[in-house]
This record gives sequence, C-alpha cells and structure tokens, in this order.
Amino acid sequence: MQIQPGPLLAQIQTPEDLKKFGKDQLVQICDELRQFIIDQVSVYGGHFGAGLGVVELTVALHYVLNTPDDQLIWDVGHQAYGHKILTGRRDRFHTNRVYNGLSGFPKRKESPYDSFGVGHSSTSISAALGMAMASKYKNELNRQHVAVIGDGALTGGMAFEAMNHAGVSDSNLIIILNDNCMSIDPNVGALKDYLTDITTSRTYNRVKDEVWNLLGKVSKFGFSAQDVVSKVEGAVKSALLNQSNLFESLNLRYFGPVDGHDVNHLVEILNDLKHIQGPKILHCVTVKGKGYGPAEKDQTKWHAPGKFDKITGVIAKKVHQTPQPPKYQDVFGHTLVELAKMDDKVVGVTPAMPSGSSMNIMMDAFPDRSFDVGIAEQHAVTFSAGLATQGLKPFCNIYSTFMQRAYDQVIHDVCLQELPVIFCLDRAGFAGADGPTHHGAYDLAFFRCVPNLVVSSPMNEQELRNLMYSATQFNGPYSIRYPRGQGVMTDWKTPLEEIPVGKGRCVQEGEDVAILTIGHIGNYVTQATEMLTKDGIVPAHYDMRFVKPLDESLLHEVFGKFKKIITVEDGCLMGGFGSAVLEWMADHEYHSQVVRLGIPDRVVEHGEQEQLHAECGFDAKGIAATVRKMLASVAIPY
Repeated sequence: MQIQPGPLLAQIQTPEDLKKFGKDQLVQICDELRQFIIDQVSVYGGHFGAGLGVVELTVALHYVLNTPDDQLIWDVGHQAYGHKILTGRRDRFHTNRVYNGLSGFPKRKESPYDSFGVGHSSTSISAALGMAMASKYKNELNRQHVAVIGDGALTGGMAFEAMNHAGVSDSNLIIILNDNCMSIDPNVGALKDYLTDITTSRTYNRVKDEVWNLLGKVSKFGFSAQDVVSKVEGAVKSALLNQSNLFESLNLRYFGPVDGHDVNHLVEILNDLKHIQGPKILHCVTVKGKGYGPAEKDQTKWHAPGKFDKITGVIAKKVHQTPQPPKYQDVFGHTLVELAKMDDKVVGVTPAMPSGSSMNIMMDAFPDRSFDVGIAEQHAVTFSAGLATQGLKPFCNIYSTFMQRAYDQVIHDVCLQELPVIFCLDRAGFAGADGPTHHGAYDLAFFRCVPNLVVSSPMNEQELRNLMYSATQFNGPYSIRYPRGQGVMTDWKTPLEEIPVGKGRCVQEGEDVAILTIGHIGNYVTQATEMLTKDGIVPAHYDMRFVKPLDESLLHEVFGKFKKIITVEDGCLMGGFGSAVLEWMADHEYHSQVVRLGIPDRVVEHGEQEQLHAECGFDAKGIAATVRKMLASVAIPY
C-alpha cells in the first residue's frame, strides 16, 4: 500500500523544492507532512510521537538552511522522520525499519542530508561542534552547524561536556533545544525543573520578546552596539529568572523560549540566528505527538505504538488463541518486585528507561527503592556502586548497547572494588528494527575480560528468575543478559532456586556432535533437533548459562566425549562465548573440531530478529545445516 502525500508535499523531493514555496504555504506543508507521517506509521509502524512534535521545526530548518552543505544533526533520531521525507526518501519511506529498507534513524551511508548517525542520545552537540571547528579550520565560514537535541537527551553527561567546550570555542554553532518534557518516559531531574521554570515565567516571557526586538533594531549599528545589547539581554534574563541562566553561564547565547509549532516565527528566528556569530542556543517548546490527539494524551504509549487505526486510535495487537509467553523485560520487572518483597536491601536503577525495561513495575510497587537517573548510563553505574557500598543490592538495568557507554565505570567503580551491583542487560543480541545502533552484540565479549565479574545469560524465563535470585545471594558484581521480546514459557512463575555460579546443564543427551549455547538463542537447538531427528541425527545440547566462569567440569565431559562441537551465541564471535570455549580447549589440550555460530565481524543492519538470525546462520535451520555439514566432513586425524 503506497501512501499518497498531499498536493504540496507531493512536489517536494528535496529541500530545494521546499524553498520554492512562499512562507504563506508553510503551514499547509506542515499539515501535509504531519498527516503523511500519521498515515505511514499507522500502516507500517515505527516511532511516532517524536516526529510529530518537530514537524514545524523540520520544515523551518530545511527552509532556512542550505542543507546538506549546512550540517543538521537530530538527537535522537526518533525525531527525524519528517527530515527523511523532505530529503529524497518520501517514496521509499514505507520501507522504514523494514529488512533491507530505510533505517529508522539518520544514517550517513543512507543520505548526504544525514550529517551524523544518531541511534542513541546526547551526541549531537559534540558532533556539531566538531564539524563547526573543522569548517573554521578549512575557512568555510558561511556553513551552519545545527544540533537539534531533546530535553531528555540534554540530561546525558556528554551534552554538558560539549556545551562546556562550545562556550569557549569560536564556532558557528546553533543548538536547538526541543523541549517537550519527554524522552520515552517523562523526564526527571533538576534540569527538567529548571526548563519548566523558564517556560512558565510570565514576566520573563513578556520581557524577552522586547529584548529580542531591541536586538534586531540595533543590529544595523554594527557589532559594538549589538555586543552592548547582548550584555543587557543577559543581565535582564538573569534578573528575571532570579538566578543565573545556565546556558548563558556557559557562554552560550540563549534565545527563547519560543513556540516550536509556529513555523513562520521559527523561520524568522532561524534567519536571524544565522547572522549572529558564536555558539548559541534556541529553546523551542513543543508537544510530543502534536496533531494526533491520542499521542498528545499518552506520550509514552505513543512513542512507538506499532500499527494502529488512525481514525479510532486503536493500536493493533496480535490476537492469539492460546496463552503466550511474557516478554523477558516483564519477567524481570515482576521478579524484581518479588525479590524486593523478600529482601529490603534490593533496589532498582534505570537510566531513563522505566517502561522499556519494565522497571516501572518496581517503581509502582516500591517508589522509594527505585531510581530513574535520566539518560546517564555512566552515572547509573557509579550511583549503583555507591548504593552497594552501603549494603544495598542494586539491580542496574541498562540496554546492552547503552551499557557500552558505562564500560569504564563498570570496571573502575564496580569490579575493581568488588561491589555487589547486579547488571541486567536488556535487548542483548539483535534488537530488531532499531538496527545496529541498538544491537546488543558486544557485551559477552567486553564483560568476560573484566576481573571479578560474573557473566550469565538465561535460556528461558525460569532461568532468568533463578539467575536474578542467585545474584542477590552472591557478594560481588554480577551480570545477566537477555533479549528483546518474548520468552518460551507460559507457566513462568516458578519457585526461585539458586543456581551455583558457573554451573551449566545438559538439556539433551546425544551422539556424534555437541551443541553448546548461551542464553535464549539455545531454544533454536530444540527446533534444529526436530529437523535433524528426521535424518537420524540426535545432537547433545548443553546450556552453559555462564560465560564467566565457564563450567569446567561440564566442558571436560563434553570434550572428553565429542570430537565435533558447535557453539551458538547471539553475540559477536570476536572474543565472545565461542572464543572462550576455544581458549579453554587450547589451555586443556583438547583437539576437537569446533565451529562457532554467532554475529560475524561486520555491521548487521536492521530487520526482524528472526531474519537477522537467519542471515547470520544461527537460527534453527542454520544450526541444523551446520550439524549436517560437520558430520559430513572428514574426521580429524590424531
């Protein structure tokens, strides 16, 4: 089904086409662009609220800027649907987030208009500043460099580091703060309160317009006069706010707050800002989900609703005739509450992902024992370490891909001090349609080399519950990784049992070949075995549970019996679970044939998890094919 754009939008393939229209037509273009996004996402799914909230800003930016020569960065990429539609990808937008289709985020390889890849948050100011300083070095003084950053992304420490640097740089940088009080869940912290103070100060909002007009009137007298007015402006802003302006104190000229849904006013402001030298910030107040009632009312639910009926607002759900297994994240959330009831030292920590990780279940049950620290993974880890020093048992839940940001803190602040922080890594392995910026491909490899850290992964929901319980009984750093999506058990609320650290299990006895797996991906072996049984092949299956420490007694059993062994993991092959098994084999002088299945040493793009597993050869069919190939090969001579 091809969605048809409105009459004006149909004429726009690039920003140059947009510029052919008069300012009096921009409101209609915004309406058509918003409707096109609604039509597309309702039919094909995807992120929703963030893109609707920046429609006017998107149109204004491409109307004023000379993109792609002017550099425009969206932070995060959830906002960029309108940007993609206006930059040559409208007719392919139905392939957004589909296997072999458009990425759901800005991507440099996809378009010259995508100045920087942004799958996670808080990177735009650093990147734009780097671009601005490079342009200055190359004497390209007329280029604009614009970072559009959400107020949620602004809570990330990197954003503050970049603003601190920008304030002392002679750069042609514009920071646009898209302030809607939301990331995926409502924003938290002092910065949110500070921005609210600015946007709700009636006196400030009245006088700042007079200051703005004064600036425009005196600008014709030259730099010195404008500089004087700039100082007056700063003093007035500070006085009106009854405190120092955060951005002005960092030497960033602050403008706003302005209505982020008034496209013509935004065009005027952006045209003015282009001619003001130095780093500056424009504070735009927007509504996430703007223009679609249900999305405005429930912004978390409509962040990425999937397919829905645009008329009724009913989100499509798969109808199942039989009970379905729960999502791993929900098993985590409910089990955490269960553990918290058993042990008053159990607490929960999340960096701005309470609903995505199901930490919100803990927050509802124990609000005084749950902490949302904002988009600040590094802080989340060290904050958890601080809790642990005082005898608490923090469960720090961070998506695998985002844990990469906090690697230094895991090593220095947790593992070197042997503190009992329990890391629960959601979205481990392939993350699906979110693509390579969200794939949790590397945690097994980068965690297993860290001293004092237990590295584990459950094959099903019962194992997840037991590992969580076992972690509370272990006095040291402990990590548990699990994938996005459903498990395999409908009857998953089983009694909690302690699993000894480093203890694997034999799932199925077999002959000729042994398959060693880690985590949920091991469930494919059951399906592969059904395929192989028809050929008279019955492989043995071992669920190792732990990458560190490995179950050495179980490995001695396996390598003592089998000469052909396959390892399977939903993680990178370089340095991962299979590598650990090979290292153990070499250290103990075994000489079996080992084939490793997992994520290859390349960037794997977006698609459904099953599609990506098949592409990389470790779905059920891939495992069965590997077994057949191994058994057909010549035996290893000794």
